[in-house]
Amino acid sequence: MPKSKRSKVVSLTKVTKKTREHKNALLKEVQENADKWEYCWLFEVGNMRNSHLKTVRKLWKDSARMFFGRGAVMAKAIGTTPEEEYRMGLHRLAKQIKGQVGLFFTSTPPDEVIAWFDDFKQPDFARAGNTASRTVTLPAGPVMQQHSTPPEPFPHNEEAQLRKLGLRTKMQRGVPTLETPHTVCEEGKTLNAEQAQLLKLVGIKMVRFRVGLRARWEAANGEVVQLGETEIAEDEVKTGEEADGEQEQGEEADELMSE
Repeated sequence: MPKSKRSKVVSLTKVTKKTREHKNALLKEVQENADKWEYCWLFEVGNMRNSHLKTVRKLWKDSARMFFGRGAVMAKAIGTTPEEEYRMGLHRLAKQIKGQVGLFFTSTPPDEVIAWFDDFKQPDFARAGNTASRTVTLPAGPVMQQHSTPPEPFPHNEEAQLRKLGLRTKMQRGVPTLETPHTVCEEGKTLNAEQAQLLKLVGIKMVRFRVGLRARWEAANGEVVQLGETEIAEDEVKTGEEADGEQEQGEEADELMSE
C-alpha cells in the first residue's frame, strides 16, 4: 500500500531546554558588557512586539548592547545585594528588574539616549486588553480595507470572517456590505478579542510600541538615577506580556538575550 502523502501533525511545543552552561554564558556576557560601557539603562516596553524590539537592537548595533528576557538571569548577572553586585551600585538597578524590562548598555551621552527613545514610537495593531484610543465606526456600504491606498473592499471569501466578528453584512455584487453603520469600539473602553481582530482586519492601528527608560546606572561613580518621564501604562505592559508570552516566559527570551 502506498505511503500516505497527507500532511502530518507536528507539535511545535517541544523546545530544547537551555543548559546551565548556556545560562552561565549569558551571565558572563551581561557582566562583560557592564565592564565595557559607561552606562546601563533599565527599560520597559509598551505594547511589546518582537519585530520592533529587533529594530531597536539593529539601529543601536554598533553603539550599544541590549538584553531582554528572563529578569532573574539579568538580575543575578549584575547582583541583587551590595555583597553580590558585579560593580558598585548595580544592585540598586537589579532590585528593579521585575516584569517586562531589559538592560541597555551604551556609552552614548544620556541626553541623546533619552531623546532617541522618546522619538522612537512605532504604530501597531491593538490587542485584547488595550484601551481604545478613539471611537471607530464603519459606515454603511462596502466594508473597506484600510491597508491599501486608496482603501479597497473586502473580497467575498472573507465575509464569513467579518460576520463571525460581529458585522451584519450582506453580499452585494460580490462585496461584503453593511446596510447600517457598525461601531467597532468606543474611545476609552477596553478592547475584547473580537474588536481587536476586526480592527486588524480593517487595517486600523491604535497602539504604539515604545520603550520607556526607568533608571540609569553610571559606571564612573556607581550612581543610579531614576527616571519617570516615560512610564508605560499598565494596559500596555499587560497586553504585551500576554500576547508575547512565548518570548518573555519561554526559551525565546534567552535567544533574544544572546543575539
